[in-house]
Amino acid sequence: MIVLAIGKNSREGINRSKLQKEDDDTPLQEKLAILADQIGKIGIGSATLTFLALLIHLIIDIIAYDRPVFSYGTLNSLVEYFIIAVSIVVIAVPEGLPLAVTISLAYSVGKMKEENNLVRFLAACETMGGANNICTDKTGTLTMNQMTVTKLWSEGNNL
Repeated sequence: MIVLAIGKNSREGINRSKLQKEDDDTPLQEKLAILADQIGKIGIGSATLTFLALLIHLIIDIIAYDRPVFSYGTLNSLVEYFIIAVSIVVIAVPEGLPLAVTISLAYSVGKMKEENNLVRFLAACETMGGANNICTDKTGTLTMNQMTVTKLWSEGNNL
């Protein structure tokens, strides 16, 4: 037997990769990612400005009080200023933001269930929450909102 392809390159692998669907980000997740990036940039900027301001204060303090530049106190102050800057960056990154969004979407699922609108995926709450009319066929399958007659059979005649 000659093996031409294995794994993802085989016929079964190609078919399996076609069946697997990647999860796309919802509009809310995209907006939150943009917001998190903006908050991170603002946090890094403010941490840099704070470190520079504290460093300038240290330089002025060294010059004004004639302190030695290379001393334990100066090194201790520099490390302390760096820790303050890193703390600002860590605080600025919104760790709780995704958790808050997940909780609010789960709450939305519960509210929609009370209105007899069963939503299986949390990401679908964004779309289903803004819908005024939901068109389904007799089995409950969502349709393309085209509830019109396309063909009519009457006594064996196609109209």
